[in-house]
Amino acid sequence: MNEVSVAIISDTHGYIDPRIIDIIRDCDYAIHAGDICGEDVLASMQPKSAIVIAVAGNNEPRCMVDFPLPESSELALPGGKICIEHGHEHGHHTPCHTSLRGRHPDARVIVYGHTHKMVQDKSAMPWVINPGAAGQTRTHGGPSCLVLTANDREWDVREYRFDSLTGN
Repeated sequence: MNEVSVAIISDTHGYIDPRIIDIIRDCDYAIHAGDICGEDVLASMQPKSAIVIAVAGNNEPRCMVDFPLPESSELALPGGKICIEHGHEHGHHTPCHTSLRGRHPDARVIVYGHTHKMVQDKSAMPWVINPGAAGQTRTHGGPSCLVLTANDREWDVREYRFDSLTGN
């Protein structure tokens, strides 16, 4: 059975925690769900396949003017696909999962960022997940990410959270 792993991050705001960089290197693919704020962040994301999928966050126009990113993207995996967007268009403080599911009904998983809060909503299909913040800004307990493993039948999401290096 062919199994793949995907590192999922968001909201780096110009800095990615080095422990999360290590997790990305162990995965087949990497996703950044926006508010990247620096091409060096994307350059540091080096999954095994070298495939990094990134979408624009609401802060990109102010910090990455010369680096265009799509508002949404997709990644096809064994057993389904992941749809990615930043999430800020579905509610500012708490994006509406019903709205996200309505926009991406054919996804198996929807990834969003924006809130800097880790979420796994598996109450309905597609799942809606948020990796939290992988940098230093508003990490709500420390930098975090998710790793999705997928094969033709089963998908699983594992959470990673680290102590803050800066005390934020």
